[in-house]
Amino acid sequence: MTATRVVVAGGDPDRLRAVQEALAGVEGVEVVTGRGARLLDVVAVMDRLRSPGGCPWDAAQTHRSLMPYLLEEAYEAYEALEDDDPVALREELGDLLLQIAFHARLAEEADAAWSIDDVAGDLVDKLVRRHPHVFAGASADDLEGTWEALKAAEKGRTSVTDGVPLGQPALSLAAKLQRRAERLGAPVPAYDGPGGELWELVRRCRAEGVDPEVALRTTARGYGDALAATERAVRDAGGDPADLDAQGWEARWPAG
Repeated sequence: MTATRVVVAGGDPDRLRAVQEALAGVEGVEVVTGRGARLLDVVAVMDRLRSPGGCPWDAAQTHRSLMPYLLEEAYEAYEALEDDDPVALREELGDLLLQIAFHARLAEEADAAWSIDDVAGDLVDKLVRRHPHVFAGASADDLEGTWEALKAAEKGRTSVTDGVPLGQPALSLAAKLQRRAERLGAPVPAYDGPGGELWELVRRCRAEGVDPEVALRTTARGYGDALAATERAVRDAGGDPADLDAQGWEARWPAG
């Protein structure tokens, strides 16, 4: 018996209708739509942008030239989460998806022997492999330990420090290394100087169940909002924030 062929159409209603009409009555063919169908459109649009006659700017990009955008879009998505703004989050996740599609397209063009399909396939395989309690009937006890053990085995890691992204913000890096050390039962010693004081503060935050990066970002953003509000208030009153002395700032600083 001939296997059923499945065609996944994009989300545009007119195009979907045309595909369905064109394939109507064709034996062994089923048109399937649903979540994920429009991801095919992302790949198609990226192909158009990078192909001859596409966008000159997109055609000129490289993995390295796109690096700042990948980081920027990740931070903007993070900010949308901080602001609890689902509309902005939707947009920023789309921008992140663009970066993924862009880098995968560049790799394919460079004969790197992989494409966006390999990226997605690797992710699916990894998720199944690292969730044996879901896909293989394993015990759900100690999920974090199982996840870390599977990662170590897959990547041939010999140290708990292997795989820690050194480019992440310093507070997050310190917290990650401290967590890895404590998993082994290794000490988290004190250090001298300002760096040592920050290191100790990270340890204290973790002991209290507080993410130090989130805590500092929350404080910094609150300060930024108060600073901008004070500047607006001074200008609305006909003054210039640059003319304020310490007492003037203190008198006008928002409560709380």
